[in-house]
Amino acid sequence: MKAKVDVLLGAQWGDEGKGKVVDVIAPDYAVIARFQGGPNAGHTLIFDGKKHVLHTIPSGVFRPGTWNLVGNGVVIDPVILMREIDNLKALGVDVTERLLIGRRAHLILPTHRALDAASEADKGKEKIGSTLKGIGPTYMDKTGRNGFRVGDLERDDRKERYATLVKKHERLLGLYSTATAWKEAEQEWYDASSRLRELKLVDSEHWLDERLNAGDRVLAEGAQGTLLDIDFGTYPFVTSSNTICAGACTGLGVAPGRIGKVIGIFKAYSTRVGSGPFPTELNDATGEHIRQVGREFGSTTGRPRRCGWLDLPALRYAVMINGITELAMMKADVLSGMDEVAICTHYKVNGSITDRVPYDITSGIEPVYEQLKGWGNLSTATDLPESLNMYIRRIEKAVGVPVRIVSIGPDRAETLVRESAVVLS
Repeated sequence: MKAKVDVLLGAQWGDEGKGKVVDVIAPDYAVIARFQGGPNAGHTLIFDGKKHVLHTIPSGVFRPGTWNLVGNGVVIDPVILMREIDNLKALGVDVTERLLIGRRAHLILPTHRALDAASEADKGKEKIGSTLKGIGPTYMDKTGRNGFRVGDLERDDRKERYATLVKKHERLLGLYSTATAWKEAEQEWYDASSRLRELKLVDSEHWLDERLNAGDRVLAEGAQGTLLDIDFGTYPFVTSSNTICAGACTGLGVAPGRIGKVIGIFKAYSTRVGSGPFPTELNDATGEHIRQVGREFGSTTGRPRRCGWLDLPALRYAVMINGITELAMMKADVLSGMDEVAICTHYKVNGSITDRVPYDITSGIEPVYEQLKGWGNLSTATDLPESLNMYIRRIEKAVGVPVRIVSIGPDRAETLVRESAVVLS
């Protein structure tokens, strides 16, 4: 019997806790596959008292017997990937036997990183908030049809291909007065790309087809979040790839008809890193409280995250655009101890009330809030306070899909699977 590809992705602006959920449900899957993004991602997993942050390697790496595939939609920095592999090996986790790299994935060159930094600096106050990992310029070369792919490392003319692309980048860097040096990083890139060549390189679309035909279950793991999608996010303050469910098809080479359930991950509140619109942002003591209790600092950049109340119009939009079939709510414990919590149910736009995300939310958006009773400390995932259950049911009623997973702490064990969750009519 042919299996399906289930998709797990972020339903907000990223940083929702996707890594933890993948780690929890990974035993149900034979393959975990990353389908977009790059080392700008930071998927955090905590178990046995240890914290692990993954940037390129899929989050199933700590589950024995699970294949971990980096698909064609991902952009890879060989230096960061090899550093990640070495760090895991130092912890006693040798991933190389269970790690597969798609040949069609594009590589980030040192000049891509230099272009990223120069472009961001040139924007001044209009900067996007890039992680400066070279992601955007690499995707630009991909769509410009002159990128450097993993499979090119196996070609006899790989050095010539690399030099041709670098020459183009040097011309572009000449346009910026803030261009940064990159030559000192080149030898490390050469060494890392040589090691990358020795990993298991596959035509991932064919490999996945074989696995699915054999009945193996596959989980596609997204990076960033729906509201950062290049087409449907808060443009131009977005990432450079398709973070939505459709990106799993193009980022892995699987047909839409082979997609099974779609799991959307969201926090019990909202956060955002970098610039861009954020209707429910709290620039006050409550926002700072959420930031400190939730340890809301970027796992990739260390930057403090902007914090605010849960935004139901945005979450409903994510459910619609992705075809989300079930939700996982993270960090319910962070809001513990508050007498009241607020939830944005609508927007007021130019005097009109709407529950839709408009084309432009950069200004003139006023959130309409509903106040709900808070809950106390969450000591067990098996007996949630009734006020928290009411909060969850309010969300389910608004978005029309069940909240199946509730996280009440960072550890793998602090997770509740709500098998009996129902959507209120």
